[in-house]
Amino acid sequence: MSEVQKIDYTIGKKIRESLQADCQSCFGLCCTALNIAASSDFAINKAAGTPCPNLQSDFSCQIHSTLRDQGFKGCTVFDCLGAGQKVSQTTFHGQDWRQSPEISEKMFRVFPIMEQLYEMIAYVAEALSYKVDSSLFNKLHIQLEQLQRATELEADALLAIDIPNFRLPVNGLLLETSEQIRQSLIEKINGKNSRKYDYRGVDWMGKNLKGKDLRATDLRGSYLIAANLQNADLRNVDFIGADLRDTNLRGADLSSSMFLTQMQINSAQGNLQTKLPSHLKRPSHWVE
Repeated sequence: MSEVQKIDYTIGKKIRESLQADCQSCFGLCCTALNIAASSDFAINKAAGTPCPNLQSDFSCQIHSTLRDQGFKGCTVFDCLGAGQKVSQTTFHGQDWRQSPEISEKMFRVFPIMEQLYEMIAYVAEALSYKVDSSLFNKLHIQLEQLQRATELEADALLAIDIPNFRLPVNGLLLETSEQIRQSLIEKINGKNSRKYDYRGVDWMGKNLKGKDLRATDLRGSYLIAANLQNADLRNVDFIGADLRDTNLRGADLSSSMFLTQMQINSAQGNLQTKLPSHLKRPSHWVE
């Protein structure tokens, strides 16, 4: 865990962009391991460890092309970032839980842990892509290496991980990254003595913010359900933990938004004019 001698901000960007789910290399873990409660996002109740009735023998989804129409919007939102294939192909060495039912219970317990490790890796990798100072860059790099090593552990060791304690240093580093990058932009916009735009945890559900300039705002953990952010400038906004379900992002500029995830984007409403960070894909239901 030596310090990085030469800062390369492309390292994080490459890692972040590589974190993509490969469902063909996974044994349907998101369709089996997780608990599902009937709601506007899911048409049925399903206990953790029970295969979804739409999961086919080859681990594909019988209604994949019509999930939203049949009440499974939540399935189109979910993104494991590649944790599913990691558990399937690395942790359990390509063993199929249907062919080897004795491993199923352990595999299903490991998956949510791996998913959270991958989420942290995605955040830290993104933080490494920002032009933070050398001290913070080195701390982020060391943290990334620790997380990556954790994903290589055997199943029993993964089950023993204390995820909340793992998150503590990660959260601190992400907050420090956010402060550095956002404050730099705020100073450019408003001058050296400008205040920080701290709206952490704000309840803006249904609020009309159409066309607003929200650059560099801290919206960590905010409630933006069904808020109208059409044509808003959301560059360098920190979105960690923000609830974007049905948020109107049509025409909004999120091209440099911070810590925005594919699941957040998948749960929102947008169009072809919505600008996204390079590591995120435009959802197929954004057809306008």
